[in-house]
Amino acid sequence: MIPHRTALLTIDLQNDFLQPEGAYGRAGQAAPAIAALPDRIKPLRDALVAAGGQYISAQFTLVPGRGGAPLIAPHLQKLRPFLTQGDFAPGEFGHALVDVLQPADFTVEKIAYSAFYQTRLEYILRAMDIDTLIVGGIVTNGGVASTVRDAHLRNIHTILLSDGCAAFNETVHDATLVSLGSVTDVVTCAEAITLIGDT
Repeated sequence: MIPHRTALLTIDLQNDFLQPEGAYGRAGQAAPAIAALPDRIKPLRDALVAAGGQYISAQFTLVPGRGGAPLIAPHLQKLRPFLTQGDFAPGEFGHALVDVLQPADFTVEKIAYSAFYQTRLEYILRAMDIDTLIVGGIVTNGGVASTVRDAHLRNIHTILLSDGCAAFNETVHDATLVSLGSVTDVVTCAEAITLIGDT
């Protein structure tokens, strides 16, 4: 890993997911493993940026339609019926990256699981000559897994943070890490910091 050719990519570490007053918090959808992620990832973010790397925040987005009602995919509406106008809307509190990880060098609005799907992420990586992505965020079996697999299809080397991602179910989280082991390196946040220091 060459730090200046490496980016930390976090998936969906936003106020609407993590803060009590956010969309998920208001609906009682919280998990301690998820809440712990920003503070665990921050030392890695700081170390990589200090070494010349980049920090990219991919943020789930519900595009507001006419009158402000969000465009919500049918499967998501069924899974999360509590989502409503203003949730995950660009420019709103809930859409923003959590304070502890701000600022990001680049922000990517994502509308589906993968941070690559119909976004500018790949353009940013090519423009910045990034060949390695360190990936963390939520949820392990959703946005994180989809993004890691899409990076693999693009021949982008990935390092998945085993304790820098989480799901609402620990068993699902653990099973996903095992599954992704065939397409990515899996390390802890502390081990990733050591890798940066060793280069």
